[in-house]
This record gives sequence, structure tokens and C-alpha cells, in this order.
Amino acid sequence: MMAYNHRKAEIEWLNWKEKEEKQLRGMEVDEDTIQRLHTYDWQQFKAERNFYEWQSDMSDTLEWAPQPDTYELRNAEDLLNSIENEEMLAILEKVDKFTLEILVLRIRGHSSKEIAHLTGIPELAVNNRIARLRKKLKKIF
Repeated sequence: MMAYNHRKAEIEWLNWKEKEEKQLRGMEVDEDTIQRLHTYDWQQFKAERNFYEWQSDMSDTLEWAPQPDTYELRNAEDLLNSIENEEMLAILEKVDKFTLEILVLRIRGHSSKEIAHLTGIPELAVNNRIARLRKKLKKIF
């Protein structure tokens, strides 16, 4: 995974937003509505940017390779059984099972939004749990 380029993403967003606002003005949308949309979209962009920056950071910190021969990670127990690094295992054994289940879903490729839907907790809570876990794991890596 390549590192997330903060400035490039911001420039792309600004160019996209400028084109969108030009179209909205062409459709005679009032400036107040355009400004509210701009503010909302900027907040969404920042949240997404934080996730991609975090994900980029995580690619160096937490790598998990499945066992050979079509091993499928199904749950927290499978995750713990697949960890060979003793320090990592010690940390993960202290983490609550729900957070481990979220980690399993992340490893299986689900987005935070998908995990939030599957678990019934807010997307922000999913991201916070993963961020706290990442901090714990960074201590050993």
C-alpha cells in the first residue's frame, strides 16, 4: 500500500468541489445552500482523510498474513490462534473480544462503515477501537 498523499487528496477535493459549486450556481442554487454543502463535504473529506492516513500508518504497523492452504480467519479465537509473535499475542489477549471481532472484520477487508453496520455500533466507535488497539501495538513495533 502506498502512503496517503494528504496534499494531493486535498487538491483533488478542492478541484472537484469548485466544479460542483460552479454547476450548482448554474442551476441557481442559493449561496447559503452551497456553503452548507461545502462545509458538510469538507467535514466528510477530513474524516475520510483521517481514515486513509491512519490506514497508511497501519500498513507498516500491523500486517497479518493468513496461514497457507486456504485458512480463513472466522473469529477472534482464530485470530489469536494465528498469532506467532508472543508480544503481539500478549497484547491481543488483553483486548476485549468485541474489539478483536472488529479487528477480524477489518482484516477480512471490511470498511469501518461496513463493520459499523454489521456490529450495530457507530462508525466512529469502530475507528476509535481500532485506533486504541493500534496504539497498543505500536509499543512493540
